[in-house]
Amino acid sequence: MTSVTRDVFGNLPGGEMVERFLLESNFVKAEIISFGCIINRLETKDKHGNFTDIVLGFDSLEGYLNKHPYFGAVVGRVANRIANGKFSIDGKDYQLPINNGPNSIHGGLKGFDKVLWKPKEIENGVEFSYTSADGEEGYPGELKVQVTYTLVGSELTINYKARTTKTTPINLTNHSYFNLAGQGSEDIYDHEITIDAQDYLPVDGTMIPTGEVLPVQGTCFDLRMPVDLGSQIAKLKENGFDHNFCLSSEKQQYCTRVHHKPSGRVLTVRTTQPGVQFYTANFLDGSLGGKGGAVYPKHSAFCLETQAWPDAINKPQFPSVLLHPGEEYDQTTWFDFSVQ
Repeated sequence: MTSVTRDVFGNLPGGEMVERFLLESNFVKAEIISFGCIINRLETKDKHGNFTDIVLGFDSLEGYLNKHPYFGAVVGRVANRIANGKFSIDGKDYQLPINNGPNSIHGGLKGFDKVLWKPKEIENGVEFSYTSADGEEGYPGELKVQVTYTLVGSELTINYKARTTKTTPINLTNHSYFNLAGQGSEDIYDHEITIDAQDYLPVDGTMIPTGEVLPVQGTCFDLRMPVDLGSQIAKLKENGFDHNFCLSSEKQQYCTRVHHKPSGRVLTVRTTQPGVQFYTANFLDGSLGGKGGAVYPKHSAFCLETQAWPDAINKPQFPSVLLHPGEEYDQTTWFDFSVQ
């Protein structure tokens, strides 16, 4: 049985209370706050049975109110990048705020990571709800969203549901930064990763997919067998990984496995989503003061953002991200923590 407790994490500048929920099993302790649905702490056992916090973040609410790279947050209405912040639906053009080079990323200037969600305790977890107004950050339709975190044994499940009043793109994910050695560890080079994907999406100079779907076979993106991240990153022409891996169309597929041999920690990910953006924290630079006085340099964490394919709203050959009135958006990702 999972214990669920709640307390106050802090207050927003306008006085609104931000709550913190602790989900605790014998294997995992997860701390989630109602601002941005942020996973603030995630403690799992190593091979000696010792708990360590394995996600990057801040000790207080102030860190999350200042500019940061989406630590632990739910991002939306559309995660990842939209080219030039533009798209069209049924002949109508939409322009979004530009906040990542020439593009729009992670929902705009005030995406779902920067709003206060309404929490409700449920069995083994917490459900957060938020209503995104028609026109918010340039997106059409009023969107009612629920994000549910549940912890059962060693598995943390995140479910995303939404309904809209107008046809809109939607793509929700969680942007946790993991380091299985413990947050504050210098790098992830001693982690071993497997991603069960036959294809990946190459990108242009602004990180927008070119539209091609290329096989991983014979490239540095072939992660179908376990590889050490340090040596694999060194082979890349790029700064690190920040690419979408294309998953099979099964509804509950195994996606990724990460093993940190020194601690014995293993993270296994399953998802209903068609893709996973694998990101190796290429833009962290050590300037942010993290939990317990930690600094977070480049490559000190990795993200596994299960989601739809980037810029899919402008790529008709990609799986659709459109949600129509009367439909329900319903996607789930499972994070299982074990030792080996």
